Amino acid sequence: MVISTLNRIVREYWPAVDPELLPGAYAFADRAHRGQMRLDGSSYVQHPLEVAGLLAEVESDPPSVAAGLLHDVVEDTDIDPAAIEAEFGGTVRTLVEGVTKLSLASFRTRQEEQAHNLRKMFLAMADDVRVILIKLGDRLHNMRTLAPLAPDRRRAIAEETLYIYAPLAHRLGVRRFKWELEDLAFKTLEPESFREISRRIGAGRADREAVVAQAIEELQAQLREVRISATLEGRPKHFYSIYQKMQRQSIDFDHLGDLMALRVVVDSVPECYSVLGFVHKLWIPITDQFSDYVAKPKPNGYQSLHTKVVGLNGQPMEVQIRTREMHRVAEHGIAAHWRYKEGGRPSQFDEQMMVWLRQLRELEDHLPDEHEWLELVRLDLFKDEVFVFTPNWDVINLPAGAGPLDFAYRIHTNVGHHCAGAKVNGRLVSLDYKFRNGDIVEITTSPHAHPTVDWLKLIVSSGAKSKVRRYLRDQVRGEHIEEGREAFEKAVRRLPPEERSRLDLGTLAEVARALNLRDEEALFAAIGFGEIEPETVIARLQPEQEAPKSVAEEIEAFRDLEEAHPAAAARASVTMGDIDGLAARRSKCCNPLPGDPIKGYITRGQGLAIHRADCKNLLHRAALEPERVQDLNWGRQRPSDTYRASIELVALDRVGLLAHITAVISETGVNIASASVDAEKRNVATIRLVVDVENRAELNRLVERLRNLIDVIDVRPVPYKSPSQGRRPS
Repeated sequence: MVISTLNRIVREYWPAVDPELLPGAYAFADRAHRGQMRLDGSSYVQHPLEVAGLLAEVESDPPSVAAGLLHDVVEDTDIDPAAIEAEFGGTVRTLVEGVTKLSLASFRTRQEEQAHNLRKMFLAMADDVRVILIKLGDRLHNMRTLAPLAPDRRRAIAEETLYIYAPLAHRLGVRRFKWELEDLAFKTLEPESFREISRRIGAGRADREAVVAQAIEELQAQLREVRISATLEGRPKHFYSIYQKMQRQSIDFDHLGDLMALRVVVDSVPECYSVLGFVHKLWIPITDQFSDYVAKPKPNGYQSLHTKVVGLNGQPMEVQIRTREMHRVAEHGIAAHWRYKEGGRPSQFDEQMMVWLRQLRELEDHLPDEHEWLELVRLDLFKDEVFVFTPNWDVINLPAGAGPLDFAYRIHTNVGHHCAGAKVNGRLVSLDYKFRNGDIVEITTSPHAHPTVDWLKLIVSSGAKSKVRRYLRDQVRGEHIEEGREAFEKAVRRLPPEERSRLDLGTLAEVARALNLRDEEALFAAIGFGEIEPETVIARLQPEQEAPKSVAEEIEAFRDLEEAHPAAAARASVTMGDIDGLAARRSKCCNPLPGDPIKGYITRGQGLAIHRADCKNLLHRAALEPERVQDLNWGRQRPSDTYRASIELVALDRVGLLAHITAVISETGVNIASASVDAEKRNVATIRLVVDVENRAELNRLVERLRNLIDVIDVRPVPYKSPSQGRRPS
């Protein structure tokens, strides 16, 4: 590729292009990259020139092609973005900066890098999809020139290409990029399979080409008689698609029956259907092997008639029929629909793409964890869609594989929560039914129906999954309420009869409000979860009558205790007024960590206990004995100091669950001291983790990351019930 050729190609499909734009951008890039070489020894500027050529092949707009020429100058040279804007305008600068931002990050693991990079690409795409077109062109040329890289690096790039970039090209409809990205990645990842398929295709190519040529001659003769102008050509089968079919159907190469393919391109939609009639007249159509993507395009804008027939040699032959515009769209995708062209109005495809991008934005807002985000994007948003109808003929689009529960939650959350069954096309179906395009769906609800863990196995759409998980989290809270109620009643029964008789249980709601809780249920939930001790509530119902001992005496006793146990592992360094370096114990009820506002309670005979300032147990004691509550600050912490904390997760039980969770934690750099799993409940596991953290912020980040994993129903810190409370050396 040379710049004059590039300029000519762009002028052919975009006559209004500024004749100086692309030569000027090339000269600018050539100066910026002067002296830089690629690993294969070529001049570096050849790479952006080839990327720009790929963008021109799919008829990208001139600013995109110019940005392709300039896409590396900000990242790899000392050029300021303002200089690009001064020369080529704000649009080109924005595109170059958008591509640059996709490259500037480092990560602990390859999976995290892939997830983060994909996430950044989708956010950039939501702002301007041209950024992603440039990135796809950049990746395709890099895949063509992988050879100089080390084997492990080649494999890592090929995996990312196959699982992220190729599906992304498919979703954007850029088939021209998709098939080559797949084949190049396949060649790197499975070289033996690639060579074998290449050899087998080559062995029979001459015979297949002869059969296809004869088919073209026969069909062309029929079309000439009715004066239909058509372009007919053999359609090559790509290596990776052949490999996928062999894997999917568990067959070897000799049993592939559709290596021959014919494409017919005509001028109009009516001619498409006319050609279809001639194809079925010449050759025997194979039952159930016809798809009309003209009347109902694929979500990525693809349109074509697909049929499979028994060809001249008795072997199956696939025939695709489309208009010239459909063919251009099929090869170029989003670039062929460019919404900013000549001030044109957005097409239906553009509007579908915007809906898809809004879905990505919703995931971005609700799923901060990289692993879950990548999983949902792969499993949900890269799928083709299925279109079904409500009884009122409103169209609902869902991911392929969706069923009644996905539909019910798309209508309304309450319809989903109370879904009891469904009718499809007037017939009752089970909740595991998978929709087909054109189904008419009616949901049956019942006040007695409610989500279960099993629903998560039936649901495909990410939005419905999140609503069911939220419902199940609320159910977990109900279990804590019952546990708290039982713990409180046991504590009451342990009291002597005369003390028990003095309790005014009718004031529990008042006690809850005094402890900044909404009602009795919230009070029992706090007890069940360990945030409040039952004894605190009992004391509120019957305040202690014993006169407090001298605080001064307790402080002296505390000093004696500290001297007797100077290296107690359960202690943390704090300051109290002018006294610095006190080794106080962290209370179990609120598990204070550096970064928390704290206060101290001078206990009777057990020294100084550190509480979080908002601890409900502390607030209770402050109301009864304010002189025993002291303001504290954290003392100086050593960089190596860590503190034990407990986390409890409730998650869907599956093989590898604990391994997945511990891998996520390890990526954050947090040490796991212990882990235990209780999987007695059907399909649900409770996991308790003890971790070593430096402060509250680190624990909060870890909890938030775990909370958003796809299998997790609920997660939160819990009281650390170990005799070795407090700080320990890392």
